[in-house]
Amino acid sequence: MTLAVILMGICLLSACTDNKQETTIPTIETEAVTNISITTATCGGSIVTDGGEPVISKGICWNIVGNPSIKDSTLINDDQSVSFTSAITNLMPSTTYYVCAYATNSNGTAYGEEKTFTTLSEKGNDYGDPTQTQIILWPDGNMPATTVYTTNPNNQYFDDPEFRPYMVYFPVKEGVGIKGAVLICAGGAFQFRSDSNEGTPVARALSELGYQSFVVNYRLRPYTQQEGALDLARAVRFVRAHAEYYGIRKNDIAVMGFSAGGILCGEMVLNFKGTINGSSLDSGYTPDELDKISANVSAIGHIYSFYGRLSVASTNAEQFRNSNLPPAFFCYGTQDPFVSQFAACVNALRQANVPVETHILQDWPHGYGYRGDWIPVFDNWLLKQFQQ
Repeated sequence: MTLAVILMGICLLSACTDNKQETTIPTIETEAVTNISITTATCGGSIVTDGGEPVISKGICWNIVGNPSIKDSTLINDDQSVSFTSAITNLMPSTTYYVCAYATNSNGTAYGEEKTFTTLSEKGNDYGDPTQTQIILWPDGNMPATTVYTTNPNNQYFDDPEFRPYMVYFPVKEGVGIKGAVLICAGGAFQFRSDSNEGTPVARALSELGYQSFVVNYRLRPYTQQEGALDLARAVRFVRAHAEYYGIRKNDIAVMGFSAGGILCGEMVLNFKGTINGSSLDSGYTPDELDKISANVSAIGHIYSFYGRLSVASTNAEQFRNSNLPPAFFCYGTQDPFVSQFAACVNALRQANVPVETHILQDWPHGYGYRGDWIPVFDNWLLKQFQQ
């Protein structure tokens, strides 16, 4: 064999090797974890290379011990895009999770960088972040109180001593015009909070109508009505301080409550508005920057409720006249055992020249919550108050 033939063979072999595409597993990046709530979070990935073979599966996987793989909890993403996001559901509250994106081709599975996140507590998240679903109202160690509450024998109280008041944020859906903000206080005779009937469903309905909505989880017994009112005032200040983030005008804030929750709203509007802070009740409280923000509101909604205390409405027209109260919306049923109390409170407010609108439901009892088709009426009334 001549040298020329040998050289030609070497060249042909080299060319064949150069033309052969090397195949391997894909490369993928894990995206940041967002939209973290009590039981959900959003994560995703971005495929950098397919490794020379089609990607046949991609998604995210997670666990609570680290180094997650497709042998753990896995969510497959079926769309054809290179970048993708997926919503993780059914997580446990207050739990740290490890998550990463993955991509599989015929040669194997590749994983992106491991990310960690912690789901929110059922009692709230770290204090002071307006972007969160749950917002704790008082910094740890500085909550005004006159009640000393350290034990909960036989679970006689709804909340344990470790409870820190918080509110749950229900944002206006993307693409819906923002009208203002509403803070909602569910009722329950100051012994519990009827969230499933008077909190969350109402907040969701109002958010769909264009209101940044917040359900305020205020203090209950053994705490006093005044301590709970301070929680609501704190919530109003927080929303006003973050008005730009929530996309509202600073004055377009209303409070509304059901039964005891409405009484609480009245307590705040009468006695803890403006810059009156926790030191008015607790000399050991240290005011902070948020206390410099006004707790005034532009409207108040009393849903089968009134100014006063449990079972007894206030009819003090002179106090109402001197308190610079906001316009009020009253809604109640004719079969409510407190129907005469509602009417008496409304009459006293009108004597004091406080603007009041009433929406009376014929043959409806106490406690109808989000039912009764009163929410659209409240929406129309509230929008007029915000447009002034």
